[in-house]
Amino acid sequence: MGKKISRFLSTQIVQTLCRFILGGIFIYASIDKIRNPYDFAQIIYDYQLLPDIFVYFVAVTLPWIEMVTGLFLISGVFTRTSSIILSSLLLAFIVAFIINEIRGFNLSCGCFSTEEKGLSDSLIILILRDMIMLIPGLVIIFFYKSKKQLHNKKI
Repeated sequence: MGKKISRFLSTQIVQTLCRFILGGIFIYASIDKIRNPYDFAQIIYDYQLLPDIFVYFVAVTLPWIEMVTGLFLISGVFTRTSSIILSSLLLAFIVAFIINEIRGFNLSCGCFSTEEKGLSDSLIILILRDMIMLIPGLVIIFFYKSKKQLHNKKI
C-alpha cells in the first residue's frame, strides 16, 4: 500500500499540480506586498518578532523571494530547492502565528494583501491554513523525481 501511495505522489500529474498550487499561492501573495512595501513593513512590525532595523529589509526582500521562488517552482526550475524554501517560509509563518497566539495578539496576517492592515485574523485559522498549504511542498520535497532520476531508473 505504501509503495502505491509513494508511486502516486511521484507521478508527473501530482507533482505538477503541487508545483502550480504552491508556486501560484506564493506568486499571488507577493504581488501586493511588492507594490506596497511600506504597508507590508508595518504589518511585519506589528508582529513584534524582528528588531526594528530588519523590518524594512524583510518587507522589501521577502515578497521578491516569494515571487521568484514561486516562478521557479511553476516553471520546474530548482524544483526541490524552491519547494524547500517556500515550505520553510510557511513553517516560519506558522511559528510567527503560534507565538502571537500565545502572546494573545490579534493582528492582521498580511499574507495576501497589505489592505488587511487593521483587520484582525484568527491566528488559529491561519495556522491551520498554512499547515494545509504546506502539504504540496512536502509532497514535492519527499516524492519529486528529477528527469535525471527518472532516466537513471529506466536504464
